[in-house]
Amino acid sequence: MSYVVDFTDVSTVGLESSPVADALAGLRANEARYFKNKYDHVFTVESADKAASTIEWIHTILEKERGIVIASPPLEATAFQVENIKMAYVFYESGLSINVMYAVDDGGKRAVGFKLSEGMEVPEELSKFKFARQKSKLAGTIRGSYFVIKNEY
Repeated sequence: MSYVVDFTDVSTVGLESSPVADALAGLRANEARYFKNKYDHVFTVESADKAASTIEWIHTILEKERGIVIASPPLEATAFQVENIKMAYVFYESGLSINVMYAVDDGGKRAVGFKLSEGMEVPEELSKFKFARQKSKLAGTIRGSYFVIKNEY
């Protein structure tokens, strides 16, 4: 079942098994607000079992680009296109959110972004990254990092 993320009334629907469910819900709502305000896109997620192809695409990029395998189970994911950018997100039980920004046009920006929910530790598989902090009214303190994608996917 898909779920339209509401950023005015933040809900933990689909994220209840996370030890940082409230913070992860705030992080998810923060992303929903961004896409609504910037692109007028309604951010809708599906359970991990329904979004297996999106999760596989992101996991393939992580593995091939940096040898990263995420230990935490995925809870939800989404994939959509805004303008000429394909976007994909996975939200994990640990409180981690991973997104892929993949420009459709050759030579466009392509990157993987990591965001850590408030209250979670940096996962071992991401310990080599430096995380910058940003404040969010919906998510508290978000720690984020990224890397540029070099190959075609």
